[in-house]
Amino acid sequence: MFDPAKQLITEAQKIIVIQAENPDGDSLGSSLALEEILGDLGKDVVLYCPVEIPKYMRYIKGWDRVVSTFDAKADLAIIVDTSADVLLTKVLETPGVRHFLESHPTLVIDHHATESTLSFKHTPLFMETAASTSEVIYGLAVDAGWMINPQAAENMLVALLSDTLGLTTQNVTANSYLVASKLTELDASVSTIEGRRREFMKKSPEILAYKGELIGRIEYLLGGKLALVHIPWEDIQKYSDQYNPSVLVLDEMRLVEGVELGVAIKTYPDGKVTGKLRANIPIAEQVAGFFGGGGHAYASGFRAYESYDTIVKELIEATDKALKDHDVETA
Repeated sequence: MFDPAKQLITEAQKIIVIQAENPDGDSLGSSLALEEILGDLGKDVVLYCPVEIPKYMRYIKGWDRVVSTFDAKADLAIIVDTSADVLLTKVLETPGVRHFLESHPTLVIDHHATESTLSFKHTPLFMETAASTSEVIYGLAVDAGWMINPQAAENMLVALLSDTLGLTTQNVTANSYLVASKLTELDASVSTIEGRRREFMKKSPEILAYKGELIGRIEYLLGGKLALVHIPWEDIQKYSDQYNPSVLVLDEMRLVEGVELGVAIKTYPDGKVTGKLRANIPIAEQVAGFFGGGGHAYASGFRAYESYDTIVKELIEATDKALKDHDVETA
Protein backbone atom coordinates (compact mmCIF):
# COMPACT_ATOMS: atom_id res chain seq x y z
CA MET A 1 0.00 0.00 0.00
CA PHE A 2 2.71 2.48 1.03
CA ASP A 3 5.47 1.29 -1.32
CA PRO A 4 4.67 3.55 -4.34
CA ALA A 5 4.55 6.63 -2.08
CA LYS A 6 7.80 5.69 -0.36
CA GLN A 7 9.52 5.21 -3.72
CA LEU A 8 8.37 8.59 -5.05
CA ILE A 9 9.55 10.38 -1.92
CA THR A 10 12.87 8.51 -1.80
CA GLU A 11 13.65 9.43 -5.41
CA ALA A 12 12.81 13.14 -4.98
CA GLN A 13 15.02 15.84 -3.49
CA LYS A 14 12.80 18.92 -3.69
CA ILE A 15 9.12 18.41 -2.88
CA ILE A 16 6.23 20.84 -3.08
CA VAL A 17 3.26 20.08 -0.78
CA ILE A 18 0.00 21.46 -2.16
CA GLN A 19 -3.17 22.38 -0.29
CA ALA A 20 -6.46 23.11 -2.03
CA GLU A 21 -8.01 26.57 -2.03
CA ASN A 22 -10.12 25.70 1.02
CA PRO A 23 -7.37 24.95 3.56
CA ASP A 24 -8.46 23.51 6.88
CA GLY A 25 -6.82 22.16 10.00
CA ASP A 26 -6.22 18.75 8.46
CA SER A 27 -4.66 20.01 5.24
CA LEU A 28 -2.46 22.55 7.07
CA GLY A 29 -1.44 20.21 9.89
CA SER A 30 -0.71 17.41 7.44
CA SER A 31 1.38 19.72 5.23
CA LEU A 32 3.41 20.91 8.19
CA ALA A 33 3.89 17.33 9.40
CA LEU A 34 5.22 16.34 5.98
CA GLU A 35 7.58 19.32 6.08
CA GLU A 36 9.03 18.06 9.37
CA ILE A 37 9.21 14.37 8.43
CA LEU A 38 10.59 14.89 4.94
CA GLY A 39 12.92 17.63 6.14
CA ASP A 40 14.45 15.16 8.60
CA LEU A 41 15.05 12.87 5.61
CA GLY A 42 17.12 15.63 4.02
CA LYS A 43 14.46 16.74 1.55
CA ASP A 44 13.90 20.34 0.53
CA VAL A 45 10.19 20.96 1.20
CA VAL A 46 8.05 23.87 -0.01
CA LEU A 47 4.52 24.38 1.37
CA TYR A 48 2.10 25.89 -1.14
CA CYS A 49 -1.49 27.08 -1.01
CA PRO A 50 -3.12 29.41 -3.56
CA VAL A 51 -4.90 31.40 -0.84
CA GLU A 52 -3.79 32.99 2.41
CA ILE A 53 -4.15 30.84 5.51
CA PRO A 54 -7.18 32.22 7.43
CA LYS A 55 -6.53 33.91 10.76
CA TYR A 56 -8.61 31.42 12.74
CA MET A 57 -6.17 28.65 11.72
CA ARG A 58 -3.08 30.49 12.83
CA TYR A 59 -2.93 28.70 16.16
CA ILE A 60 -1.19 25.98 14.16
CA LYS A 61 2.55 26.54 14.45
CA GLY A 62 4.29 27.05 11.11
CA TRP A 63 1.28 28.37 9.18
CA ASP A 64 3.40 31.33 8.07
CA ARG A 65 5.74 29.05 6.10
CA VAL A 66 2.98 28.34 3.59
CA VAL A 67 3.61 30.37 0.43
CA SER A 68 1.32 31.38 -2.42
CA THR A 69 4.02 31.19 -5.11
CA PHE A 70 4.32 27.85 -6.87
CA ASP A 71 7.90 26.54 -7.04
CA ALA A 72 8.24 24.72 -10.36
CA LYS A 73 11.77 23.55 -9.51
CA ALA A 74 10.41 20.71 -7.36
CA ASP A 75 10.94 17.07 -8.37
CA LEU A 76 7.70 15.82 -6.78
CA ALA A 77 4.32 17.29 -5.90
CA ILE A 78 2.33 15.98 -2.94
CA ILE A 79 -1.32 17.02 -2.82
CA VAL A 80 -2.89 16.64 0.61
CA ASP A 81 -6.49 16.20 1.73
CA THR A 82 -8.27 16.34 -1.62
CA SER A 83 -8.74 14.22 -4.73
CA ALA A 84 -11.09 16.66 -6.47
CA ASP A 85 -10.23 18.86 -9.44
CA VAL A 86 -12.90 21.38 -8.44
CA LEU A 87 -11.11 22.11 -5.15
CA LEU A 88 -7.86 22.75 -7.01
CA THR A 89 -9.27 25.25 -9.51
CA LYS A 90 -7.05 28.12 -8.39
CA VAL A 91 -4.03 25.83 -8.31
CA LEU A 92 -4.66 24.54 -11.82
CA GLU A 93 -5.37 28.04 -13.15
CA THR A 94 -1.97 29.30 -11.95
CA PRO A 95 0.27 29.63 -15.03
CA GLY A 96 2.48 26.59 -15.48
CA VAL A 97 1.04 24.51 -12.63
CA ARG A 98 -1.11 22.16 -14.70
CA HIS A 99 1.84 21.50 -16.99
CA PHE A 100 4.01 20.80 -13.93
CA LEU A 101 1.52 18.31 -12.52
CA GLU A 102 1.13 16.61 -15.88
CA SER A 103 4.88 16.33 -16.40
CA HIS A 104 6.12 15.51 -12.87
CA PRO A 105 5.35 12.72 -10.40
CA THR A 106 2.39 13.66 -8.21
CA LEU A 107 1.43 11.86 -5.01
CA VAL A 108 -2.05 12.43 -3.58
CA ILE A 109 -2.51 11.68 0.13
CA ASP A 110 -6.16 11.74 1.12
CA HIS A 111 -8.73 10.05 3.32
CA HIS A 112 -12.01 11.09 1.70
CA ALA A 113 -14.24 8.32 0.40
CA THR A 114 -15.13 10.29 -2.73
CA GLU A 115 -13.65 8.83 -5.92
CA SER A 116 -10.83 10.92 -7.40
CA THR A 117 -11.82 13.42 -10.08
CA LEU A 118 -8.29 14.69 -10.71
CA SER A 119 -7.67 15.30 -14.39
CA PHE A 120 -3.95 14.50 -14.37
CA LYS A 121 -1.96 11.34 -13.72
CA HIS A 122 -1.18 10.80 -10.07
CA THR A 123 -0.29 8.16 -7.50
CA PRO A 124 -2.98 7.89 -4.80
CA LEU A 125 -2.32 7.05 -1.17
CA PHE A 126 -5.72 6.59 0.38
CA MET A 127 -7.02 4.90 3.54
CA GLU A 128 -10.79 4.58 3.57
CA THR A 129 -10.91 4.00 7.31
CA ALA A 130 -8.75 7.02 8.18
CA ALA A 131 -10.54 9.93 9.86
CA SER A 132 -7.97 12.47 8.67
CA THR A 133 -5.16 12.79 6.15
CA SER A 134 -2.70 12.94 9.03
CA GLU A 135 -3.71 9.40 9.97
CA VAL A 136 -2.58 8.31 6.51
CA ILE A 137 0.69 10.21 6.87
CA TYR A 138 1.29 8.61 10.26
CA GLY A 139 0.79 5.16 8.71
CA LEU A 140 3.21 6.02 5.90
CA ALA A 141 5.88 7.27 8.30
CA VAL A 142 5.60 4.22 10.56
CA ASP A 143 5.66 1.81 7.63
CA ALA A 144 8.74 3.52 6.17
CA GLY A 145 10.52 3.75 9.51
CA TRP A 146 10.81 7.54 9.25
CA MET A 147 11.35 9.61 12.38
CA ILE A 148 8.39 11.57 13.72
CA ASN A 149 9.81 14.43 15.74
CA PRO A 150 7.73 16.19 18.44
CA GLN A 151 6.67 19.05 16.13
CA ALA A 152 5.58 16.61 13.42
CA ALA A 153 3.61 14.70 16.06
CA GLU A 154 1.89 17.91 17.18
CA ASN A 155 1.07 18.84 13.59
CA MET A 156 -0.50 15.45 12.94
CA LEU A 157 -2.48 15.58 16.17
CA VAL A 158 -3.71 19.09 15.28
CA ALA A 159 -4.89 17.74 11.92
CA LEU A 160 -6.59 14.72 13.46
CA LEU A 161 -8.37 16.74 16.15
CA SER A 162 -9.45 19.37 13.63
CA ASP A 163 -11.01 16.98 11.15
CA THR A 164 -12.79 14.95 13.84
CA LEU A 165 -13.90 17.85 16.08
CA GLY A 166 -11.76 16.52 18.89
CA LEU A 167 -12.28 12.80 18.07
CA THR A 168 -16.07 13.11 18.31
CA THR A 169 -17.27 12.60 14.72
CA GLN A 170 -18.85 9.45 13.38
CA ASN A 171 -15.86 8.51 11.19
CA VAL A 172 -13.52 8.16 14.18
CA THR A 173 -12.28 4.58 14.61
CA ALA A 174 -10.23 2.70 17.18
CA ASN A 175 -7.20 3.41 15.00
CA SER A 176 -7.85 7.15 15.29
CA TYR A 177 -7.56 6.88 19.07
CA LEU A 178 -4.49 4.66 18.71
CA VAL A 179 -2.79 7.21 16.45
CA ALA A 180 -3.70 10.02 18.87
CA SER A 181 -2.16 7.96 21.68
CA LYS A 182 1.03 7.31 19.74
CA LEU A 183 1.36 10.98 18.83
CA THR A 184 0.88 11.89 22.50
CA GLU A 185 3.72 9.51 23.37
CA LEU A 186 5.83 11.50 20.90
CA ASP A 187 5.24 14.67 23.00
CA ALA A 188 2.18 16.09 21.23
CA SER A 189 -0.21 17.58 23.78
CA VAL A 190 -3.97 17.90 23.33
CA SER A 191 -4.23 20.48 26.10
CA THR A 192 -1.48 22.64 24.58
CA ILE A 193 -3.09 22.51 21.14
CA GLU A 194 -6.56 23.18 22.54
CA GLY A 195 -5.31 26.09 24.64
CA ARG A 196 -3.85 27.80 21.57
CA ARG A 197 -6.92 27.01 19.50
CA ARG A 198 -9.30 28.46 22.09
CA GLU A 199 -7.25 31.65 22.28
CA PHE A 200 -7.44 32.09 18.50
CA MET A 201 -11.13 31.12 18.37
CA LYS A 202 -12.19 33.92 20.73
CA LYS A 203 -14.78 36.12 19.06
CA SER A 204 -14.96 39.87 19.03
CA PRO A 205 -18.26 41.47 20.08
CA GLU A 206 -18.80 42.27 16.39
CA ILE A 207 -18.50 38.59 15.40
CA LEU A 208 -20.80 37.48 18.19
CA ALA A 209 -23.41 40.00 17.02
CA TYR A 210 -22.96 38.76 13.45
CA LYS A 211 -23.48 35.18 14.62
CA GLY A 212 -26.82 36.22 16.07
CA GLU A 213 -27.72 37.82 12.74
CA LEU A 214 -26.81 34.62 10.87
CA ILE A 215 -28.91 32.50 13.22
CA GLY A 216 -31.85 34.77 12.47
CA ARG A 217 -31.41 34.11 8.74
CA ILE A 218 -31.61 30.31 8.93
CA GLU A 219 -34.35 28.76 6.80
CA TYR A 220 -35.92 25.40 7.59
CA LEU A 221 -36.96 23.35 4.56
CA LEU A 222 -38.29 19.85 3.86
CA GLY A 223 -40.40 19.86 6.97
CA GLY A 224 -37.55 21.12 9.11
CA LYS A 225 -35.08 18.41 8.05
CA LEU A 226 -32.90 20.79 6.01
CA ALA A 227 -31.47 23.93 7.63
CA LEU A 228 -30.02 26.49 5.24
CA VAL A 229 -28.21 29.79 5.67
CA HIS A 230 -26.96 32.12 2.94
CA ILE A 231 -23.69 34.02 3.34
CA PRO A 232 -23.34 36.68 0.61
CA TRP A 233 -20.11 38.18 -0.67
CA GLU A 234 -20.55 41.31 1.45
CA ASP A 235 -20.43 39.18 4.61
CA ILE A 236 -17.44 37.20 3.37
CA GLN A 237 -15.53 40.42 2.76
CA LYS A 238 -16.45 41.93 6.10
CA TYR A 239 -16.10 38.99 8.48
CA SER A 240 -14.18 36.02 7.04
CA ASP A 241 -10.76 37.38 7.95
CA GLN A 242 -11.82 37.31 11.60
CA TYR A 243 -13.87 34.11 11.55
CA ASN A 244 -15.28 31.69 8.99
CA PRO A 245 -18.98 32.63 8.81
CA SER A 246 -20.04 29.05 7.97
CA VAL A 247 -18.32 27.64 11.04
CA LEU A 248 -20.11 30.18 13.26
CA VAL A 249 -23.51 28.55 12.81
CA LEU A 250 -23.26 25.10 11.21
CA ASP A 251 -23.10 23.18 14.48
CA GLU A 252 -26.06 25.10 15.90
CA MET A 253 -28.02 24.39 12.71
CA ARG A 254 -27.25 20.67 12.91
CA LEU A 255 -28.34 20.52 16.55
CA VAL A 256 -31.80 21.96 15.99
CA GLU A 257 -34.57 19.43 16.71
CA GLY A 258 -35.66 17.65 13.55
CA VAL A 259 -32.75 18.87 11.39
CA GLU A 260 -30.86 16.13 9.55
CA LEU A 261 -28.68 18.33 7.34
CA GLY A 262 -27.27 21.84 7.84
CA VAL A 263 -25.95 23.74 4.83
CA ALA A 264 -24.16 27.07 4.64
CA ILE A 265 -24.01 28.53 1.13
CA LYS A 266 -21.61 31.32 0.17
CA THR A 267 -22.04 33.38 -3.00
CA TYR A 268 -19.26 35.26 -4.81
CA PRO A 269 -19.19 38.08 -7.41
CA ASP A 270 -17.82 35.80 -10.16
CA GLY A 271 -20.87 33.54 -9.92
CA LYS A 272 -19.19 30.92 -7.77
CA VAL A 273 -21.31 29.27 -5.10
CA THR A 274 -19.85 27.08 -2.36
CA GLY A 275 -21.67 24.86 0.10
CA LYS A 276 -20.49 23.44 3.43
CA LEU A 277 -22.60 20.55 4.73
CA ARG A 278 -22.88 18.98 8.20
CA ALA A 279 -25.28 16.06 8.74
CA ASN A 280 -26.72 14.01 11.57
CA ILE A 281 -27.25 10.99 9.30
CA PRO A 282 -24.82 9.79 6.59
CA ILE A 283 -26.14 11.81 3.64
CA ALA A 284 -23.76 14.79 3.35
CA GLU A 285 -21.49 13.18 0.76
CA GLN A 286 -24.42 12.09 -1.40
CA VAL A 287 -25.91 15.58 -1.40
CA ALA A 288 -22.57 17.25 -2.12
CA GLY A 289 -21.95 14.73 -4.88
CA PHE A 290 -25.04 16.02 -6.70
CA PHE A 291 -23.03 19.21 -7.31
CA GLY A 292 -19.76 17.41 -8.09
CA GLY A 293 -18.43 17.82 -4.56
CA GLY A 294 -17.72 15.28 -1.87
CA GLY A 295 -16.09 14.55 1.44
CA HIS A 296 -17.44 12.44 4.31
CA ALA A 297 -20.84 10.93 4.95
CA TYR A 298 -21.41 13.48 7.74
CA ALA A 299 -19.32 16.44 6.52
CA SER A 300 -18.90 17.46 2.89
CA GLY A 301 -18.68 20.42 0.54
CA PHE A 302 -19.23 21.49 -3.03
CA ARG A 303 -18.66 24.31 -5.49
CA ALA A 304 -20.85 25.28 -8.43
CA TYR A 305 -21.46 28.13 -10.87
CA GLU A 306 -25.21 28.62 -10.89
CA SER A 307 -27.57 31.18 -9.44
CA TYR A 308 -28.32 30.98 -5.74
CA ASP A 309 -32.00 30.24 -6.40
CA THR A 310 -31.09 27.39 -8.73
CA ILE A 311 -28.66 25.94 -6.19
CA VAL A 312 -31.31 26.04 -3.44
CA LYS A 313 -33.84 24.31 -5.68
CA GLU A 314 -31.33 21.59 -6.57
CA LEU A 315 -30.21 21.32 -2.94
CA ILE A 316 -33.79 20.65 -1.83
CA GLU A 317 -34.18 17.98 -4.52
CA ALA A 318 -30.85 16.32 -3.70
CA THR A 319 -31.51 16.37 0.05
CA ASP A 320 -35.02 14.99 -0.39
CA LYS A 321 -33.66 12.09 -2.46
CA ALA A 322 -30.84 11.43 0.02
CA LEU A 323 -33.31 11.38 2.92
CA LYS A 324 -35.61 8.95 1.10
CA ASP A 325 -32.66 6.72 0.13
CA HIS A 326 -31.52 6.68 3.75
CA ASP A 327 -35.02 5.77 4.94
CA VAL A 328 -35.09 2.83 2.52
CA GLU A 329 -31.63 1.63 3.59
CA THR A 330 -32.51 1.77 7.29
CA ALA A 331 -36.02 0.35 6.99
